[in-house]
Amino acid sequence: MADTAPAPGGDSAGARGGFGRGGSRGGGRGRGRGRGNRTGRGGGDSKEWYPCTKLGRLVKDGMIKKIEEIYLFSLPIKEAEIIDFFLGSKLKDEVLKIMPVQKQTRAGQRTRFKAFVAIGDYDGHIGLGVKCSKEVATAIRGAIILAKLSVIPVRRGYWGNKIGMPHTVPCKVTGKCGSVLVRLVPAPRGTGLVSAPVPKKLLNMAGFEDCYTCATGQTATLGNFAKATFAAIAATYAYLTPDMWSPTVFTNSPYQEYTDYLAKPFVKQPKKEVKY
Repeated sequence: MADTAPAPGGDSAGARGGFGRGGSRGGGRGRGRGRGNRTGRGGGDSKEWYPCTKLGRLVKDGMIKKIEEIYLFSLPIKEAEIIDFFLGSKLKDEVLKIMPVQKQTRAGQRTRFKAFVAIGDYDGHIGLGVKCSKEVATAIRGAIILAKLSVIPVRRGYWGNKIGMPHTVPCKVTGKCGSVLVRLVPAPRGTGLVSAPVPKKLLNMAGFEDCYTCATGQTATLGNFAKATFAAIAATYAYLTPDMWSPTVFTNSPYQEYTDYLAKPFVKQPKKEVKY
């Protein structure tokens, strides 16, 4: 029996004890039900973006050149890829907090995780997203998407003489969420961000260099503290200051300007086959 030929598939069957399927069935893919070297969910790193909204079509086809054109006409952004198209390389995100939340059921408690994520380009744009999910990674991923959808423009101004670039809030602004009330006060150049850690992160991401802050209420509730700060930052464009009194020249919105283009049905381009 010692002179018999080895079984097909090499000596992998002997390495596994000589019983079972042997080594030929796996085909070099490893043990178990593995599928070899896959490139993650979705089949690849770079996924083609197919817009689902009219605004997405205009952005992808280059009809809208700047994100300010979207804010000028208050067009709702429903796709996170629109923000990636304009600010993708500049955006930085930071997880502010991950907290467990529970719901009482007949079988006991159902625990989920709530993630707070801030996103900004440190130059006039900031967003805040909150998402709850069964898994931490899913909650963070969803919060990042919601933060991108809530990105707003930030108005910056001066304290005193208008020398150099804008560096602080243009006027005193207030934001409120729950019992937390946050007030932002202009500060002279070189002051820095005089603030608690949570508003300081948001103000820094928004692009402010100097700012005084005042907060009242239960600021230990981080979610409300962050939302109140975000509301105060969003209020910087809510005041019509004298330097914005110049007459407004009204133009057509992108939907009206490119109405003939949007009337055509959107056709997906066929995927190009990549030969290896």
